[in-house]
Amino acid sequence: MIHIDDSADVPVYQQIADQVRLAVAAGRLHPGDRLEPVRELAVRLGVNASTVARAYLLLEHTGVIRTNRRQGSVIASTGEDPALSALHESRLRGIMERALIEALALGYRTEEAEAMFELQLAVWRQRRLPPALAPQRPLSPDRALRFAGSHDLALEALWARVRQAHPSLDLSVSYVGSLEGLMALWRGDAALAGAHLLDEETGEYNLPILRRLWPGQPLCVVTLAERQQGFMVPQGNPRRLQTWRDLTQPQLRFANRQPGSGTRALLDHHLRRESIPPQTIAGYSAALPTHSAVAAAVAEGRADAGLGLLAAARAYGLDFVPLARERYDLVLHGEDRDRAPLRDLLDLARSAEFQAVVTELGGYDVRQSGREIVL
Repeated sequence: MIHIDDSADVPVYQQIADQVRLAVAAGRLHPGDRLEPVRELAVRLGVNASTVARAYLLLEHTGVIRTNRRQGSVIASTGEDPALSALHESRLRGIMERALIEALALGYRTEEAEAMFELQLAVWRQRRLPPALAPQRPLSPDRALRFAGSHDLALEALWARVRQAHPSLDLSVSYVGSLEGLMALWRGDAALAGAHLLDEETGEYNLPILRRLWPGQPLCVVTLAERQQGFMVPQGNPRRLQTWRDLTQPQLRFANRQPGSGTRALLDHHLRRESIPPQTIAGYSAALPTHSAVAAAVAEGRADAGLGLLAAARAYGLDFVPLARERYDLVLHGEDRDRAPLRDLLDLARSAEFQAVVTELGGYDVRQSGREIVL
């Protein structure tokens, strides 16, 4: 699905064209697939029809689509097209390069990185076996619940209500970032994960990534809330930060989240779009585990800015510069949906009382809270 990032400096027509190209390169769109009519897509995105028409014209001139009156706009090229293949390969190479550089920077040898990559590929292939051949996932006791995922202040409020309503529940919470949380769910180390991972190809949060990690396996995805992310800065915003590029100001100290967190992924996404080298940002290599830790670093003068939630900024008396809106989801295996204690937790998350508490935190939109999608 095409998505527009209002905070990006890239023109809207270019965003539309780029997302179509990436979808073709990734094999999600095939020759003959129809694109949405210009006017329908314009209405859905809330943009002028001429903007969509300009994107389609650009795609037609480069041979990605063809347009006629009977069929409308359809995909003309395949992922094997040299230009699109190069785009797909470049994106994959960047992903692998970042992972390798991070491993080498932490002191691992290239031989160790290669061996671990092969091991993880083998584990991944095993996990993709049909259910009858795959190892059975152990069930958690009814009075135990293990959560792993990204930190969120609304979650803190949810845990408080869960412990109050179910005092005998053995609740374990690990804030390890969105990606590590999904990996814990994938390995069977957690029954519930929390994530807000942006899929750069589609502009959608979580769902495309979940479909790739669990192909053909039932998952239940429940929206906790939509929320604002932005710069948390001292009162008065003394550095006058407004855009992502402002992070490159001389002597500016930035408090960053850990690799694998959705907030770190959001930052990296915009740095790539703006062609900003991470090494130009002092503090980029920091790895703070929560929004509260980042807010504390700014409030205590150890950093001039950090990326995080309005609720965290408000809790620490900081000012806030909004930059992005995202969706935070709770993820669990489909067969666990109606089992205690997950059933009870999801009921609490849907309650009007809990949603009123979340609204009071600031920066949250609970209109979609409790919405359930079965993959």
